[in-house]
Amino acid sequence: MKPVRTRFAPSPTGYLHIGGARTALFSWAYARRHGGTFILRIEDTDVARSTPEAVQAILDGMQWLGLEHDEGPFYQMQRMERYKEVIQQMLANGSAYYCYTTREELDALRAEQEAKKEKPRYDGRWRPEAGKMLPAAPADIPPVVRFKNPKDGVVAWDDQVKGRIEFANGELDDLIIARADGTPTYNFCVCVDDWDMGITHVIRGDDHVNNTPRQINILAALGAEVPTYAHLSMILGDDGAKLSKRHGAVSVMQYDEDGFLPEAVINYLARLGWSHGDEEVFSRQQFVEWFDLDHITASAAQFNTEKLLWLNQHYMKLTPPAELTARIKAILAARGVDTSAGPDLKKAVVLYVDRSNTLNVLADAVEVFYSHVTPNPELLAQHLSAEALPALADFVAGLATVAWETPAISALVKEVIGKHGLKMPKLAMPLRIILTGTAQAPSVDALVEMIGRDHVVTALSKHL
Repeated sequence: MKPVRTRFAPSPTGYLHIGGARTALFSWAYARRHGGTFILRIEDTDVARSTPEAVQAILDGMQWLGLEHDEGPFYQMQRMERYKEVIQQMLANGSAYYCYTTREELDALRAEQEAKKEKPRYDGRWRPEAGKMLPAAPADIPPVVRFKNPKDGVVAWDDQVKGRIEFANGELDDLIIARADGTPTYNFCVCVDDWDMGITHVIRGDDHVNNTPRQINILAALGAEVPTYAHLSMILGDDGAKLSKRHGAVSVMQYDEDGFLPEAVINYLARLGWSHGDEEVFSRQQFVEWFDLDHITASAAQFNTEKLLWLNQHYMKLTPPAELTARIKAILAARGVDTSAGPDLKKAVVLYVDRSNTLNVLADAVEVFYSHVTPNPELLAQHLSAEALPALADFVAGLATVAWETPAISALVKEVIGKHGLKMPKLAMPLRIILTGTAQAPSVDALVEMIGRDHVVTALSKHL
């Protein structure tokens, strides 16, 4: 079997979006699964829209996801001489020809065809044919180069996702492969690149399905081997509409900024249109071992933000506490928060990780311990009742001598509420509000132990 060679070929006209990231992931995984080669190619021929910033955004996104390439990145703008060389070869062997039709003539042709309810298409007026007399080439019109597409028969392929797809050649007009200024066009460049780079499997979005028959015909004219194609269906937003900017974070690096772990994003992207039985959570290594093209669904995948958040929380819990703490420390440092003057950050992270679904939410939760806490007066008045005050006073008194460990503090809490005939929330709620500014906090015994005796006693005494 020929060694597998896949490619990810984004256009640098914006950030790396979720759809592109999934395409890159599937292409990468297929190459890894078969011990093949994964190639990164930057299709930057759209000079007006391609930017260095967009190229860097793609590279950053790939690096963050851990989708390392084996060859490249290759840039199409650096391969212009190669494209022009192939075009000259095609002109010489008759698989391409010069076309001098002006823009005005094409517009008139389109209007005429639309008036007749016909499909707008180039009519082949400059296409060389046996026995056909062509007019003299006008000296004042720079020609484009068109591919001489077959007129008869069908072009077909067995798509690894969508099944058998066929196009009648009669429906495909002669594609422009080089503009009047000599620059090659997208579909042509893709063919030469896939040919030169020995691509065996093209895994890409189904918005390219209509390009595929043209590319297959060009590859055939070049004498190149046609790759195996797999066209991935689109991704829909939570609301069932096509995924777009209005759905929120669709840039890969935005997920980094929002506190998601790359492991969670990779796991989630893998399940967007592919499955391995009922497995929902799996490592990158497991994904590579399981991945195939047979189990990619042909129907659109729907993005589910809640599921991604659940996965992210799962991976946060799996992250070693020291590593997780380092991430949170970096986030807080970027906010200007000094974590040295407060409780052990690792203890705070461990205490709150089960209640957090992103790194940012976790950072928000623990930040309170390194800044001045001012309880909401209305919230405090609601929970710090007259019957709770004596219990709070006894609790503060007991803190002076209790062993500073969670079980002992827990026993003190139970002793105090038992003495005063209270239910747990009557004491726990005001404790949480005074110490964290919010009623939503972990168990008070672990919270009190983490914050430290002196700070807790000082904070609680202000309200007695």
